[in-house]
Amino acid sequence: MRLLRKITLAAALGVLAAAAALAAEPAAIQKNWTAPMHKMLAQALVDDVMASHPELLSLTLQGEPPGHKGVYTMFAGSFPDRIGKVSSAVDVLVITKGYTILDPRWNQDDNPRKSTYLMPLRDKAGQNVGLAVVVFKNPVGTNRSEKEFFLAASEIRDKLAQRIPNHAALFAPAAQP
Repeated sequence: MRLLRKITLAAALGVLAAAAALAAEPAAIQKNWTAPMHKMLAQALVDDVMASHPELLSLTLQGEPPGHKGVYTMFAGSFPDRIGKVSSAVDVLVITKGYTILDPRWNQDDNPRKSTYLMPLRDKAGQNVGLAVVVFKNPVGTNRSEKEFFLAASEIRDKLAQRIPNHAALFAPAAQP
């Protein structure tokens, strides 16, 4: 009987240890698309914006890749390992309905502190071609208002639009310097 209790206890401890190890691992990013092997215009645009805006924490572009109707994904961004990540329901609202969502993250325990703006991504003609998620660093002591962050995010998005001929161009190879 004592041996059975020891075996049961050891098994229970093993299951608990395995469960704890699984809980400690970050959740795998669910992906629904794979980017082409070439560097796309969309990624070149993100790289340019990030290089010229040190106040940004991240910039991601999301939408439907050509030939993937109803598939909403991150197709370019400052975190390349997230390319192909499934868009959230909120992201899809911005993509399909053209909503703008301001998430200044007030009273959140983010580390680092940030201010997030989800905005329709537009092309030169003003057509919605996806979603731009613009995330600013907002360190303690920064006195920028929600309005200032929003205007800065709008300016970044509008300057991107000037460089986007159309939806398909986002997925074309980036011009080599």
